[in-house]
Amino acid sequence: MHIRTKDFDLDSTLDCGQVFRWQHSGEWWTGVVRGHIVRARQDGWNLVVDTSLDRDSIVRYFRLDDDMPGIYSRINTDPVMDDLIHRFMGLRLIRQEPWECLISYMASSCKSIPNIKDSISNLCRQYGDDQSGDFSFPTAEVLARTSESRLKETKLGFRSANILEVARKVDRGELDLGAPFELEYREAKELLMGVRGIGPKIADCVLLFSYDKLEAFPVDTHIFSVMNEHYGRFLVGPKSRQSDIIGEFARSYFGQYAGYAQQYLFYSRISGDNSLTHSVDCKITR
Repeated sequence: MHIRTKDFDLDSTLDCGQVFRWQHSGEWWTGVVRGHIVRARQDGWNLVVDTSLDRDSIVRYFRLDDDMPGIYSRINTDPVMDDLIHRFMGLRLIRQEPWECLISYMASSCKSIPNIKDSISNLCRQYGDDQSGDFSFPTAEVLARTSESRLKETKLGFRSANILEVARKVDRGELDLGAPFELEYREAKELLMGVRGIGPKIADCVLLFSYDKLEAFPVDTHIFSVMNEHYGRFLVGPKSRQSDIIGEFARSYFGQYAGYAQQYLFYSRISGDNSLTHSVDCKITR
């Protein structure tokens, strides 16, 4: 299928560190979405997709329904963000499936992106269904019936115990992954953080990438660094609360689409281009 797009860049969207299962070869990206193999490439303003999924599913997954001019207008608050918007124009958040997103980010704790991809690939090969050489993401039911020692064989390490516990909670109906859709951001975050192994950063990642909580602002070492570098004068408070302070500042400064600003700031660090030189000396007016 061909989908006409505007303000969309496939490469930066899939390369910016928000998803871990897409592979790039030549001009094509290949991934598994909702158990279906998806091959995608960009041809000018057209997104070319080879998959058994329907058009609406692809539009929803890549958030092609987002109002990017409106989002850019809201988050473009200073020279730093203006630079990033022009540099990474078309980078969109991806609307991921909650279960896969939750387990993927639990698996990501204290790991580099290549190691995260390796662990998740191992997990899918060992527990997912074979889709002509690619593998679906394993269900909660399947993972709930394995053991911690077997999970560790996928290189999940200490994360195995928590992932196994979450799988069993979901399988028994003790954790409803549909509930955060019905809750406000703060309530949804509290719900997720009530589960062992889910801290503030993982909860914010899952809420941003799966539950349409676009005000979520995950804070990891990259974001901590870039925020202090460019907005440090506004981040006043004890070091023990710096992550909370950064998140609250971001929501007041970038507004309802703070999560989009976060991904552009994050990509500026992992892309290897650290040429941002602007400082933010203006008073906060938003």
